[in-house]
Amino acid sequence: MRRLNEFLLMILDAVLLSISYWFALLVRFDGSIPVHVAKQYSLYLGLAVLIKLAVLIFFDIYRILWRYAGTREYFRIFFAATISNFLVSALIIALRLGMPRSIFPMVMILDIFLLSALRLSPRMLHEIKFLRSGGSRIRVMILGAGEAGVMVLRELRRMKAQNYEPVCFIDDDQTKWGRSINGIRVVGGRDDIRASVKKYGIDEIIFAIPSLPLADRRAYLKHASQSKAQVKTIPGIYELIEEKVSISALRQVDITDLLGRDPIVLDTSSLEYFLSGKRIMITGAGGSIGSELVRQIMEYKPGELILLDIYENNLYDLQMELSRHWPNVAIRVVIDSVRNEERMSMQFEKLKPEIVFHAAAHKHVPLMESNPQAAVLNNVFGTFNVIKASHENKVEKFILISTDKAVNPTNIMGATKRLSEMIAQAFNEFSSTEFVAVRFGNVLGSNGSVIPLFQKQIAEGGPVTVTHPDITRYFMTIPEAAQLVLQAGSFARGGEIFILDMGQPVKIADLARDLIRLSGFHADKDIKIKYVGLRPGEKLYEELLLDKTKAKETRHSKIFIEPTEHFSIHELMDDLNVLSEITDSNNRRELYEQLMKMVPTFHPREYDDDYYRTGQN
Repeated sequence: MRRLNEFLLMILDAVLLSISYWFALLVRFDGSIPVHVAKQYSLYLGLAVLIKLAVLIFFDIYRILWRYAGTREYFRIFFAATISNFLVSALIIALRLGMPRSIFPMVMILDIFLLSALRLSPRMLHEIKFLRSGGSRIRVMILGAGEAGVMVLRELRRMKAQNYEPVCFIDDDQTKWGRSINGIRVVGGRDDIRASVKKYGIDEIIFAIPSLPLADRRAYLKHASQSKAQVKTIPGIYELIEEKVSISALRQVDITDLLGRDPIVLDTSSLEYFLSGKRIMITGAGGSIGSELVRQIMEYKPGELILLDIYENNLYDLQMELSRHWPNVAIRVVIDSVRNEERMSMQFEKLKPEIVFHAAAHKHVPLMESNPQAAVLNNVFGTFNVIKASHENKVEKFILISTDKAVNPTNIMGATKRLSEMIAQAFNEFSSTEFVAVRFGNVLGSNGSVIPLFQKQIAEGGPVTVTHPDITRYFMTIPEAAQLVLQAGSFARGGEIFILDMGQPVKIADLARDLIRLSGFHADKDIKIKYVGLRPGEKLYEELLLDKTKAKETRHSKIFIEPTEHFSIHELMDDLNVLSEITDSNNRRELYEQLMKMVPTFHPREYDDDYYRTGQN
């Protein structure tokens, strides 16, 4: 089919090349070509057309997909037509065929025009059809008039089905202001974005400066998000290098673009030694953090990966993904509950993991306030069962996934995670297994995180619900969280609690406003922000370190170690036995009191004898 199309295009070119000579002769002789000239024309026309077609083939004109063609491809036609006309003219003169030399420049111009018009005609027909149908175009502003911006412009013009209309460039390079790039004008810098959106009726803004420093990037996006236009961004620079940029690769500007710090990149040089060839178990493997841990561990070619979770659907999806991307790595899927001590002991004895990442936990603060017994059973006794099985089966390293909410906890979830840290540190006192914990803040995009909730509320027209105007949180991405956990495992010597320097906390209300603007709306006008009050167990401010003045640095500038605490396993076991009995009795007040005894820093905000009396279990 492709060769047939090329052959038909050659025939059309031959007709057009013949017409060029005939039209030039008509112009030269005022519409009446002499008989002797017409005879000469018929004698050499076939040879001239063959030479020109040969030159077109030499320039690969028939291998170009013209629906994706740009300036470079049309320049090929220009050069091919110029060279072929020079060759044919020289041949005519050499053979003394008697053709008037004055027609040669006109023939060349006609060749270029007709050959280009033939290839542009499908686009022109589409344009006419589109205008007749009454369709409207998406008017686009491109931020960045460099290489990436030009590539985006070309893609916009190629994707005719998307009906994009590039209107203008924005760039801080003042030497470009007022100039045109491929017919599109550079109208100003970042400070002109909002005015230009209004002036030119822009519907969509595409950020196309992938290598820009974060501070400048935030400034551009701040101006863009304050306009009425929708904002999108192209992928990273590595995708530009590999020429993967296309309109389908554009994504909505993510709230991570405005977090206020550069993404944290951890030192992975030690991870290959730590993970390669090892038998590794991840509990809670189907969750947000667990599944990302799995993906990153796969890059280091583990000997076997054991995925343990009680929820089968997530594990099935993950197993299918891994089998597609890493078919040569041994994967074992285990459907089981960490709450069952006997099952955990049996699984560890059977599977013999060398490294364990414990990510199985209940993490939703309000839900755990309503279900404190479930939080204790899963976060405390589930962790205890996995730690005990790790110790008994001489696991090399055990890495506990913890949270900033374990610091001076005010809620059940934070108290249970702090208690799980204490259990790990207590076992580390006597076990051959190295037990460590990794503590970080809120994870963007994870199940139950605030960003997906805001996006859903915006899609529904609002309001966006924020608990308090002043509430702040530390944020990190899912890949950052997984990298931190792996890095901590490679650093671990036993007993440490690793903390990531996550920069400055972010105000949730500001995140909500930014996300509303980036979605093309105005906060408090198009989409309302509603303050609903702190939820049960919720803090205004989260803490990451118990005592920042005593935190130790590691060889990575963003990772710190909290001073190791020592706990007696015998005292802890006695308290855990009491906690187990209280949990079974379902006495809410006694449960809180026992947790406050075991975790002295636990001060529940809602603690009230009238509320937590035995009758309100």
